[in-house]
Amino acid sequence: MTLPNQLTILRILLTPLFVVLFISERLVLKQTSVVVFAIAALTDWYDGWVARKLGKVSRWGIFLDPLADKILTSAAFVAFAWMGMIEVWMVWVIVVRDISITLLRSFAELGHHTLHTNFSAKVKTFAQMVFIYAVMLAVVLKDSAPALLPITKIILDKNVLYVSMLVVTVLTFGTGIQYIIENFKVIYLSLRGVSGRAESE
Repeated sequence: MTLPNQLTILRILLTPLFVVLFISERLVLKQTSVVVFAIAALTDWYDGWVARKLGKVSRWGIFLDPLADKILTSAAFVAFAWMGMIEVWMVWVIVVRDISITLLRSFAELGHHTLHTNFSAKVKTFAQMVFIYAVMLAVVLKDSAPALLPITKIILDKNVLYVSMLVVTVLTFGTGIQYIIENFKVIYLSLRGVSGRAESE
């Protein structure tokens, strides 16, 4: 197994560790969870850089790497919902959309098709990460940094969380629909190709 793929597997393995630490009652474990999440997120950048630098881009990596990213971010949203901070239905919308689109893109790339990613999708990813890091840090800092309590209270306010998560959810769902519409022909050809190969085998 190549180094980039090993880093991708590491990211997946760190995901449940992050969740267990974050939902724990002990502050030190919550603090550790933020470090674990940051390390896992860093492997996303590093494994891609290594794969391109060493020419180690593989079909397995093309499929698994983006899926590992979505597993990590989805886990963060699930942890927030588990702790009662955000609505479960919003998490379902985001998780189903992100995993589905990621699988479609991976299948297309495996079939040597390229799906167009527009600017709004990048905005969606940025919005998700800002929300995740803001909530994680607010949860940790509200008990460990009293000077920042006013800011953390605002971030963790029930109404603020609901509205900000709703914006992220709508943005995520909307970009998913836009992505499918813009790439419908390529997606159809990719799925047809995968189906054809499966029947021939």
